Amino acid sequence: MQTQATAKNVNIGIDDTSRAKIAEGLSRLLADTYTLYLKTHNFHWNVKGPMFQTLHLMFETQYTELALAVDLIAERIRALGYPAPGTYSEYAKLSSIAETPGVPKATDMIQLLVEGQEAVVRTARSIFPVVEEVNDEPTADLLTQRMQVHEKTAWMLRSLLEE
Repeated sequence: MQTQATAKNVNIGIDDTSRAKIAEGLSRLLADTYTLYLKTHNFHWNVKGPMFQTLHLMFETQYTELALAVDLIAERIRALGYPAPGTYSEYAKLSSIAETPGVPKATDMIQLLVEGQEAVVRTARSIFPVVEEVNDEPTADLLTQRMQVHEKTAWMLRSLLEE
C-alpha cells in the first residue's frame, strides 16, 4: 500500500484513515475478482462433457465481465489515492478464493464458481461499514453493482446443478 505521506495529498472529503481502510478492502475485492476471473477463464478453456457448449459460452461471458470489473475496482483504489495491487503474489495474499489444481469435472467447475461468486459478494459486503460511515457513495455504488452481478451469476450457476 502507498505511504501515508503520498496518500494524504488526496482531499476528497474522506479522512485518510477511512480512505486507507476502503482501499485495503477494495484491494481484497480486486484480488478475489481477479482470482475468480482466472479460475473462470481456466474452466472456459478446459471444460468438457455433455454441457461443453453451454458452459464454454457461459464461462466466456462471465470472465469477460470479470475482466471489465477488475479495471473498475482498480481505478477506484487509485481515485482514493492508493496503488492497486497487480501481481499474482499480491493476489494470493489478499484473495479469499483458493486456486483449483488440475481440471475438475464440469459439475465441480460449476460448484467452484458458485463458491467463488459468493466469496466475492462476502468480500464486497465486508467493506460496506466503513464506506457507509464516511458517505463514500462512489464506492458504495461500485460495491452494490458488483454484489448484484455476483449474486445473480451464483444463482444462475446453482441452477445448473439442480435436477
